[in-house]
Amino acid sequence: MREKAVVVGGSGFVGSHVADHLTEKGYQVSIFDSRDSEWLRDNQEMVIGDVLDREMLVQTIADAEVVYNFAALADLNQALNRPLQTASINILGNLNVLEGCRLQGVNRFVYASTVYVHSREGGFYRCSKQASEAYVEEYQRIYGQDYTILRYGSLYGPRADETNGLWRVVNSALKDGKVRYKGHPDSMREYIHVDDAARASVDALGDEFKNESVVLTGQEPMRVHDMLKMLAEILDMPDELVEFVDESYLGHYVRTPYAYRPKLGRKFVLPMHVDLGQGLLQMIDEMKKELL
Repeated sequence: MREKAVVVGGSGFVGSHVADHLTEKGYQVSIFDSRDSEWLRDNQEMVIGDVLDREMLVQTIADAEVVYNFAALADLNQALNRPLQTASINILGNLNVLEGCRLQGVNRFVYASTVYVHSREGGFYRCSKQASEAYVEEYQRIYGQDYTILRYGSLYGPRADETNGLWRVVNSALKDGKVRYKGHPDSMREYIHVDDAARASVDALGDEFKNESVVLTGQEPMRVHDMLKMLAEILDMPDELVEFVDESYLGHYVRTPYAYRPKLGRKFVLPMHVDLGQGLLQMIDEMKKELL
């Protein structure tokens, strides 16, 4: 009997590709999402459900060997103005999947995170991923729920939509005849094709990646400006049609997502304070009165 793999959020950009690679590896794949997958294969099962519906998740996860969670409010720009929705879907939703894995004895939980977790940027999206990673690690420590965390970088490729940065650039070029990018002129990215990322996401089920965090980015950094010129050349457009809007792009990193972020706490010492012994006597006296 084939091993069962559940891909939560498997109707989306990355999740659908991972579902396909799992199928090709011989897994019996169930996709759990709030909408039908446009790319559902005949030998894949589709389950329509909400990541906040814990009971339905637990039922779907039953008998699964592996569970991936791609369900999220994943557009960094949208998340900047939706802190409550971001926390609800990205943190509570992930907890529901984690709890389903624990209850059903899933062998490996795979969490889709981001390279922004160690950044100053990323806004509420980054906050939600940091919190979720902490929960994933704590579930392993407390309950023994094995995991793999996948930190994705700048993805591109088929099945992307308007929430994907490179999709927006190409879409603008095809519609408006201009290769346009809004951001810092020194911006660097390590682009990784979604199929390469999906293949690596399945390879990460190997024992060497158990209870590890894996970074999935391109082979080398590339200036965004150079990428825009490459795109213009592919589309046979002159360089003057490459429009780089030089402005700060809130929430997005420039050269690297990583940042050293020490934040020291300051200890406040009162000039006068209650002596510990006196404080204990006060507690004892108060509690004795309650017992009378």
